[in-house]
Formats: sequence, C-alpha cells, structure tokens
Amino acid sequence: MRRFLLLYATQKGQAKAIAEEICEKAFAHGFSADLHCISESDKYDLKTETAPLVVVVSTTGTGDPPDTARKFLKAIQDKALPGDFLAHLRYGLLGLGDSEYTYFCNGGKIIDKRLQELGARHFYDTGHADDCVGLELVVEPWVDGLWAALTKHFTSSRGKAERIGALRVALDASQRMDPLKPELLHIESQVELLRLGDPRRRDSEARGQNAVDGGRSGAPVVESESKSSSLTRSEPLLSQAALSIPAAPPEYLHVRLQECPGQEESQASVTSVDPIFQVPISKAVQLTTNDAVKTTLLVELDISKTDFSYQPGDAFNVICPNSDSEVQNLLQRLQLTDRREHCVHLKIKEDTKKKGAALPPHIPDGRSLQFILTWCLEIRAVPKKALLRALVDHTSDGQEKRRLQELCSREGAADYNRFVRDERAGLLDLLLAFPSCRPPLRLLLEHLPKLQPRPYSCASSNLSHPGKLRFIFNIVEFLSHTTKEVLRKGVCTGWLAAVVAPVLRPDMRVSRAEGGKAPAPEISISPRTTNFFHLPSDSSAPVIMVGPGTGIAPFIGFLQHREKLQEQHPDGHFGAMWLFFGCRHKDRDYLFREELRRFHQRGVLTHLKVSFSRDAPVGEEEAPVKYVQDNIRLHSEQVARLLLHERGCIYVCGDAKNMAKDVSDTLVEIISKQAGVEKLEALKMLATLKEEKRYLQDIWS
Repeated sequence: MRRFLLLYATQKGQAKAIAEEICEKAFAHGFSADLHCISESDKYDLKTETAPLVVVVSTTGTGDPPDTARKFLKAIQDKALPGDFLAHLRYGLLGLGDSEYTYFCNGGKIIDKRLQELGARHFYDTGHADDCVGLELVVEPWVDGLWAALTKHFTSSRGKAERIGALRVALDASQRMDPLKPELLHIESQVELLRLGDPRRRDSEARGQNAVDGGRSGAPVVESESKSSSLTRSEPLLSQAALSIPAAPPEYLHVRLQECPGQEESQASVTSVDPIFQVPISKAVQLTTNDAVKTTLLVELDISKTDFSYQPGDAFNVICPNSDSEVQNLLQRLQLTDRREHCVHLKIKEDTKKKGAALPPHIPDGRSLQFILTWCLEIRAVPKKALLRALVDHTSDGQEKRRLQELCSREGAADYNRFVRDERAGLLDLLLAFPSCRPPLRLLLEHLPKLQPRPYSCASSNLSHPGKLRFIFNIVEFLSHTTKEVLRKGVCTGWLAAVVAPVLRPDMRVSRAEGGKAPAPEISISPRTTNFFHLPSDSSAPVIMVGPGTGIAPFIGFLQHREKLQEQHPDGHFGAMWLFFGCRHKDRDYLFREELRRFHQRGVLTHLKVSFSRDAPVGEEEAPVKYVQDNIRLHSEQVARLLLHERGCIYVCGDAKNMAKDVSDTLVEIISKQAGVEKLEALKMLATLKEEKRYLQDIWS
C-alpha cells in the first residue's frame, strides 16, 4: 500500500481532527497514512523521509504557529541548514486560520515558506481554510483533491509521468528566477499577510478558490435563505435533494461507569501542561455604569503566596467550568442524572477501526461524570460535521434523521453554516431540537473537544501592585435562537461574574473581600507560554498604544510600570507615551478615566486621545471623533514621525474583526502619505515594523 507521512500541528484540536479524518479516508483510496503530532520528532525524520508529506497546521494568537509546532519550527529554522536540506521532500499543506485576524493562516504560512526555503517542493497546492466563513468550505474539497494529487505523485515517481514531472520542475525553476535576498524573505511574507487584510482581496480570493474546488467535488451546495427553514426544517429544494453524506466516524472508546466512594474533586484534576495556581480574589470592581451597553469588571487576584510572575503586557489563562445548569440539563437529556457521581473509566475498544486510536488526554481516569462534563469537555463547542454524522445513527425519527443528514452533507453546507455554526448551536441545543436522538455517552467523549482555559491580559504592574494581578473583562451576553430565544452568558465571563458577586463593588475605594469575615473566593490560573507584548527594552523609545474598550488592559500595566520606573530613576530618559482609547459613551464606559487623567497630569502619559463612538455633539461643537483610527489619522504627522524617524513602537490591543484591521489600514494610509510612497511600499514599511517587533498586536475575535 502506498504510504505517506501525515503530521498535524494543533492548538485546540481542529488540526488533529482533520488529520485523523484524512487518515481514516486514506485506506479507502489505497493509501496508508503514518499519522503523528508534529511535536513527536522521535517518530519521523524529514531528512531521510522518502514518502510524500501531508501537513495540517492551525494558527493561534495573532498569527503564531501552535505550541505543538514550537520544537519543529526551532529545528527547521536553524540557520546552519543548507538550502537543499529538504530538496528530496514533496509535500502538501493545509493551513487553518481566521480571516478576522490580520495574519490569516500564518501558522501554516510560516512552515510552508520555511520548507520551500530548505528545498522541499509541493506535490499539491497549499489550502488556506477560514474559520470566519467555515473551515469546511476549503477543507472538504482540499481533502477530496488530495487523493488524485497523491496518485499523480506516486505515478510520477515510478517514471510513468516523467514528462509532466520535467515540465513541473521547469515551471518551478522559471517561477524562482530572481530569488529574494534571504533578509527580505520574512519582510515579503509579512507584506503578503498584511495585504490579506484587504477584505476585497480576501473575498475574491475565497470565491475563486471555492469555485474551483466546488467543481472538483461535484456536489452542489443548496443555498437556503427561506424564512421557513430552520435548524430542524429545510426548504423543499434541500429536503428533496440527493445527499452526499460522509461515512460514520468509527467508534473507539469503551466507557464504564462505576460507583465510587465520595471524593472531593477540584480543578487541580484538570490536565494541563502548564502549572496551575489556585489564588484568592482580593478585589472586584464594576468599571461601567449600570446603563452601559456592556458591563465591565475589574478583578484583582492575590498571588503573593505563589511563585506566579508576570510582566506588564503578559496574558494568563483562567481555568473555568461549564455552566452548572447546562451540565445538569445535558445529564438529564442523556438520562444519566442518577449516575452523575459515578466514576468514568475509559479504554480503547478492541475491535475499533479507528487507526491510531488513543484515549483523550483531557479526560482524567476515575473522575466523576459530572466533573468531566463540568471541567473537561467544551459542551458549548459548535459540533463538527463528524459529530452530526454520528448523531444520525442514534436518531429514531425519520424526519429528524433526514435533517441531521442534511446538516452534515455537502449539499447542506449553507444550512450548517446558517443554523449551526453562525448561531453557535451546541450539543445540548441539538439534543433539544431533535428529541428522538439518544446518543450514548461514548459518542460525547469521543467527539467533544477539551474545555479550553480563557486568556486574559494582565492589567497591572507588579511594581505598582506587588503580590497582586489585575485583569478586566466584559460580561459576554448573546441571544441564542437555535430552538427558542435564550439570553446566554459567556462560559468564562458568566462564571467569573457569579464568582466575584459576593465581593463586587461599584467603585475603586473599598472591597468587601478586605477585612470581611467570609473567605475570599478563589479561581485557578495558569501562565501563558507565548507572551510577547512587552514594553521596549529601551525606555527612551516612544510608545504608541491603541486600545479601545477592554483593549486598554495591558496599557494600564504599561503606564503603572512606567510611573514606578520614572519614580525610581528621576534623571532617566523616557520616551513619549501616546494612548488612543475609545468607548461608546464618555459617562458610561470610559474605563480607568481618573487613573488615565492622573497619568496624564503627572507626565507619564504624554498624549491621551479619547474617542466616543455613540456620543452626539453638544450645541454647536463639531462632531466628536468616533473611533481610535479616526484619532490616529488626526495625528498622522506625529504618528509617522515616531514610527519612521524615532524608532517608536506601536501596540494594538482589542477587537480583531474591525478595529485591528481599520487601524492597520490607517497606518498604511498614514505611512504612504507622510513618506510619499505607494501603498505597496507602505505595506512593506509596516511589515518591517512588525518584523522588528515594533508593531505588536494582542487581538481577539
């Protein structure tokens, strides 16, 4: 059987799930996939690998490769490696990303580019799947086309297509005329990534790729815009269509529920590669007024009795549970309420057809069912099509079974996006919508991903608040329309709001946790391993901070830190600090208003520029500046001078979907105008700033 090496680099399990799907399908197409996590370098060797390589790579943070790829990247980025180190290797790569972030699919692009630099060549075009519109729009046709590409590769390697191979080599050679100087390779790649921030380019690019891939797959997507269609009901065009339904995913877990003696279970049982610290909450303050659109809370943690350390700009993880009411509803729906305290024991089914089946590492053995559903599984995760397909086989009602088949089929892709993905429907929503569906516990444990900790930016400096760690967050609220309209809160922010409620104060003066008799509530945190958002090592370098809303968090830490440094070194030379902050209303959600005013009065913050997007002009005054990018544009000469002539640094923190892109576009516009260069040259200059770590982003969707 024809063998290929299949590697995945995953952060939250998406890339792994796709790689496992490729592995499962390989056999039916006459191939054998040798599947490994990219971190398992002892199980493969690219230097001596003769088989074709297939890589699935996710992207994390603002454009970083996943943590599991760190060791691999360090190895291939060794500057001592010759340019033909991997000249024997032929590969295909599938990158996963989210176009709401400027550096779309950057994890895959970094690996792809480096493999090319070391002489490796594609046997199959790279795919870039976008979680913003649905990964499956690219993943499914890319996987479908993989088998023909592998077949062509093996045929060519046996000498049956030498002319085609020669033409391809010639074409590759012609495309590699005038190679870039090594020092420009990273800059050019960053320019291309910045250009991907242009929505017009990305939309046309996605349409072009999907049109070609759609032709290859041969399964038409049935668009459903009818108001009569819903999660449980399709319109006639789809309900009468022949469906291309994926094969059922193989079962691989055997689950045993056993009565066990009562034992105390804590978050310490949650599996984590990073150390976990249980710390008390020393303060909780509401920063917004009660009539603000969003409620923002500040929480202070006492880390004085731990060895947890941080720098201003760092982020950390909060380990949070699922909603207790949702866990109880799920147990009730599974008819397992009376067994919720039973211990769960797993083993691999002896007759499983799943290749490389392994026990889920995020499910600890011997813990209660309630603990696992509460602390280990992301029960709110949007179900992948593989889970929908598995649910089909446990649904007795004919109409419900047909609808689940539609939602996991090629033809029902539009309905899947509209009613499952876009509505953020979870497993519990599906089980309530399809009452005849009775899945076994095994199915949930096989398909639900790990409950991920939630990252938050540090909003303090340990110089200003020794032994304390502060962070801020909005209480996320959204309407779910899956079966009936329900107001839901974010998994972590809703839980945190409930935890801090006993000590919550409406102002910064007093906290009930101080001097009170009741013990302070505690939460579990862990450090983030990829922190990069730090003040420049040269304190004389100018700093521009852009942080609307809760994006201001790391900059409060920056300013507290700078204030203490200036007190400690009164004769020191400190660069200018600009802050562009924005919120909806001056009197409702102007976060840290008094603290920022004090920083400004003391000269720590040299320029404070605030915009209010929802406040109307008063009397005859001019319309106020609405957004941070508008304020940046108003001060374009100063911004350009600081960045281009005074080696300043610019930091952007907050919303990736709109703000970060708008700020990036504004910077390109400013550089183009102030430096008198074309847009492409301005893009290169901005990319250079990023390469030099002088343009840093900490953004989220």
